[in-house]
Amino acid sequence: MFDRFADKLRDRFKKQEKDGLVTSPAEPSSGGGALTDSSPPAPAAPLPVAVAPLDAPPQSLAGARAEGMLAPAQPAAEKPSFLKRVWVELNKDVTEVALIGPSMTVLRDGLRKTRDGFVSGVKDLFRLHRRIDDRFWDELDELFLVADVGPQTSEKIIDRMKEVVKERQLTDSQELTGVLKEELYSMLVGVEGVLRTAPEGPTVIMVVGVNGAGKTTTIGKLAHQLTRDGKKVVLGAADTFRAAAIDQLAVWAERAGVYMVGGGEGADPAAVAFDTLVAAKARNADVVIIDTAGRLHSKVNLMEELKKVRRVMQRQVPDAPHEVLLVLDATTGQNAMQQARTFGHAVDVTGLVMAKLDGTAKGGILLAIADELKVPVKYIGLGEAIDDLRPFEGRAFVDALFGSEEEEA
Repeated sequence: MFDRFADKLRDRFKKQEKDGLVTSPAEPSSGGGALTDSSPPAPAAPLPVAVAPLDAPPQSLAGARAEGMLAPAQPAAEKPSFLKRVWVELNKDVTEVALIGPSMTVLRDGLRKTRDGFVSGVKDLFRLHRRIDDRFWDELDELFLVADVGPQTSEKIIDRMKEVVKERQLTDSQELTGVLKEELYSMLVGVEGVLRTAPEGPTVIMVVGVNGAGKTTTIGKLAHQLTRDGKKVVLGAADTFRAAAIDQLAVWAERAGVYMVGGGEGADPAAVAFDTLVAAKARNADVVIIDTAGRLHSKVNLMEELKKVRRVMQRQVPDAPHEVLLVLDATTGQNAMQQARTFGHAVDVTGLVMAKLDGTAKGGILLAIADELKVPVKYIGLGEAIDDLRPFEGRAFVDALFGSEEEEA
């Protein structure tokens, strides 16, 4: 919809330019010349900023600028006209234009497989089986089970839908799309969550999960987001059972531009976590993210190791960890549910990250976990790019799958 609007607006502007009603705006401040379809505005040159010594006495802004410690004051830029802003937006890279309304576009693209599989099957059932009878409910239940929604959650959703059908005296199955969306809204909005933060000192986030779930990748993406938001982040490579895990986290630390503390392969994970907190406090870090070992969740030794890491961290930060994020692989289906239960008993999981939702047509496992475990879903992973970790919003998730009310109208 936005692409069509942008095309129309571009055509209208070009027609006005051809008729002499408007002219192409000059590139702002860089002095380069007129903008064209293939030349986005050049970025402004960075201002030189010198760093003052920590023990330097305070002084006025004018004095600081005179001594070269601050860049000279810049005159306020003239506010561009509406048409100029439109021209700039339309001639940016396509992906940059899409960021005018990014959330739903990125979400819909990331959930394409689930939408084309599970949701398309549900919509086809509503369209083709118009009569609401026992056969209809049985087929809907089968679709839920195939999508890893799970028998308990599937039964709960269908029972609620039956109640609404009876109350509203519905007879046509095509009227049930809205009913189903309402049930999913109520189920998912209740498990939305944001990151907890420490009242003072660094916020400590402990990340757990099995190997291959996307744990280390999630840590790198989360560090990137927090850094972009102005937070000073330190990573701890406490998954010392695999040298590859330490190397992978180091790569992500470099990409995100954050400091990492690591030990050698076979080092004591609790000691690495302790050293990470010492380094973070020395650097006045805002957030500490601790990676942990990810062997099979059924191993008792792993669960005991995670408990030990938690106890040792509390020697440096008494209320740590403030957040325990469990990363689950959405492509593993009901096995993810078992992992959530096991880790939850061992380390008091405070939030979930559902990774790899872009890689499955069975996104129903998120519904099952949200309904049965009631653990807040903090983030969802929708791809491999560094910006593909998205905060979870229940209503937006459902709209991305089934379409919003505006699209249906």
